[in-house]
Amino acid sequence: MRQILVLMLSITASAGAQTPGLANDMLRAHNAVRRQAGVPPLTWSRQLAAHAQAWADSLLARRQFSHTPNSPYGQNLYEIQGATASPERVVKAWADESRNYNYDSNTCHGVCGHYTQIVWSDTKEVGCAVARAESLEIWVCDYNPPGNWVGRRPW
Repeated sequence: MRQILVLMLSITASAGAQTPGLANDMLRAHNAVRRQAGVPPLTWSRQLAAHAQAWADSLLARRQFSHTPNSPYGQNLYEIQGATASPERVVKAWADESRNYNYDSNTCHGVCGHYTQIVWSDTKEVGCAVARAESLEIWVCDYNPPGNWVGRRPW
């Protein structure tokens, strides 16, 4: 019975997550942050979105929250319990880390890697997905090429 439940959750999560609205809203939110940093906009990648969806579904099924091991992509994760999030809310949570990043010294005081991945100037494309079940949502965005190279500034 558990295998059937997990499969149903995956199918339900996947079916609603890859909508044109999600893609448009996530891309718009990302590019608004990039515009403020003065870097070129990203394009949407269906391949990255499919990769993100598979990982989000896997995390939801296992009730875990971790990055894809050995991924060739950059990745941002967001989790919310007991509520639902919007693309704008998810990207804003990551972008709010900008207050922890100092460009002049290229240092981070606290968490800022989600923000710097969004604005990494060498990154050209993004694909995002969300998996939902009961009162849990897991959002995943994959970035190509990845950013956050130690010692380099995002732009």
